[in-house]
Amino acid sequence: MLSNDRRPPSVPRSALADTLLERLTGTYAGAADPVRARAMTAYMKDVAPFLGIPTPLRRELSKAVTKDTPRPAEADCAALALRCWGLPEREYHYFAVDYLRRHVSRCSSGLLPAVRHLITTVPWWDTVDLLAAHTVGPLVAADPATAAVTDEWIGDEDLWLVRTALLHQLHYKSATDTDRLFGYCRRQAGHPDFFVRKAIGWCLREYAKTDPDAVRAFVEAERCSLSPLSVREALKNL
Repeated sequence: MLSNDRRPPSVPRSALADTLLERLTGTYAGAADPVRARAMTAYMKDVAPFLGIPTPLRRELSKAVTKDTPRPAEADCAALALRCWGLPEREYHYFAVDYLRRHVSRCSSGLLPAVRHLITTVPWWDTVDLLAAHTVGPLVAADPATAAVTDEWIGDEDLWLVRTALLHQLHYKSATDTDRLFGYCRRQAGHPDFFVRKAIGWCLREYAKTDPDAVRAFVEAERCSLSPLSVREALKNL
């Protein structure tokens, strides 16, 4: 499927993205704090350099960047996100994640190739989890046929795509596709990586707020295959 294409997606032409990037780089660079940047980079395990902008200030600056700009089309969202991801500092990636979350209702499954690139490029939980729950999740909810994409991702060799597939229904509550939820958890129950095992427990724990009996029954049935971490996380609030 196109959404599972490993080639970097092309960046659409977008005058809106041109405007936002010019504002963004100027505004963020002016607020950089090298001392704070070193601490933030170390805290995030050196996955990417930081400018050193604390979250409350970054959000205020982002409002100024987007003020009086038109609502984007899907191509604008893809262009902005991909171009932000081409910048090294993590705050630019956060801006892209927030922008997609805000405007995901204006996008379709056609955005997924770009989102896949974001998930698998400079990946860490700080961006992947938000993309999973607030971009991939709404896109799949709006177009159930798109779930075929997460059906591919759950078996991918990239652990971050697996984690995204597990977490994309995190906020679905009663609309959760339980066959997929439990099937995905069962399929990756023996995964060796911490981030996948943690995601299994997290998505089960979240769904337990809606149907605790179903989660309890699933964990009991699969206890021998689930990792202790997944079991502990799943049952934490039960």
